[in-house]
Amino acid sequence: MKRMKRTAVLLAALLLLPTAARARMPLKAHIREDGRNSYTAAASKLTELPVLSPGEIRKTSTVVIYPEEFFPAETQEPVTVILPGRGQGKTEAPEETPEETPPEAPTETPPEAPPEEESQDYLPQEKPAEPVPPAQPARKEAETPAFPEAEDWQLLLVNPWNELPEGYQVTLKSLPDGQKVDERIYDDLAAMLAACREAGLNPKVCSAYRTQSKQTYLYNNKIARLRNAGYSKAAAIEEAGRWVARPGTSEHQLGLALDIVSSSYQALTKKQEKTAEQKWLMEHCWEYGFILRYPSDKGEITGIGYEPWHYRYVGREVALDIRESGLCLEEYLLLREETRSEGTNWI
Repeated sequence: MKRMKRTAVLLAALLLLPTAARARMPLKAHIREDGRNSYTAAASKLTELPVLSPGEIRKTSTVVIYPEEFFPAETQEPVTVILPGRGQGKTEAPEETPEETPPEAPTETPPEAPPEEESQDYLPQEKPAEPVPPAQPARKEAETPAFPEAEDWQLLLVNPWNELPEGYQVTLKSLPDGQKVDERIYDDLAAMLAACREAGLNPKVCSAYRTQSKQTYLYNNKIARLRNAGYSKAAAIEEAGRWVARPGTSEHQLGLALDIVSSSYQALTKKQEKTAEQKWLMEHCWEYGFILRYPSDKGEITGIGYEPWHYRYVGREVALDIRESGLCLEEYLLLREETRSEGTNWI
């Protein structure tokens, strides 16, 4: 029954097609939900069209009708009809041709204003040259060495890794209190102590030149005291070496080093740095050729802990150079050697 209804709808759509095509209007045919056929057409007159049998309708869902067979020449356009029954439910109509929009009237262009005087802004501008940074002055070879000249004995390095040279000889000179130093540093040392006293202070040399036997006694005594404090033998030896140099590695054996303390506080502790005498010496020792040999932040390099009382003579020019560099003696000598080995000093 439903097939018969769909066939009737299809035949009706095909009968109405020529009229709809002439009128350029869509043709619709579908089955309403209540089962009745509903048709709409754009014309009342129909032209006979070929009738499809039910068998042919079942075999196709789309029929293309070429107008030249059924319509006058002025409506020569193919029309495609989508047959219901294959999920379509309605026929499609040819697309409507949109009406042409009449061209807009040309807009009158207002007369151009008289050209103004040419401004420099409209003239071609040359791209300004980019500023050239000032040329860095070329490094030139120094006419004189960057490192001050010094005698070998002034820069002799003795530390836990560098022992006193074999057969080392030193000419000593006694201080007023009986302490002895290398005679080559005597005048500068005396001048430094005198200047410190003139500043109203009272420095005291508590240790100067030491013999091998004297250094051995001090070293062993330090180990014994550490053992009594509970250190193992190995730990005591290691700790003692941080404060008392192993015999043969002490600068005191050179006659170039001495311990200076305040007469009012003679303990060899960190508090020594707070005394007025040490503050003055740290500030002015370089003027007389001395350096603070074991700074607080260089223990890993020097191998000796911080000693704010131990001063070493290196000569006035080298002492100034070390002060300005912020290096300890080990660092300074290494840099000096590397620079000189390259054969050039730069300034």
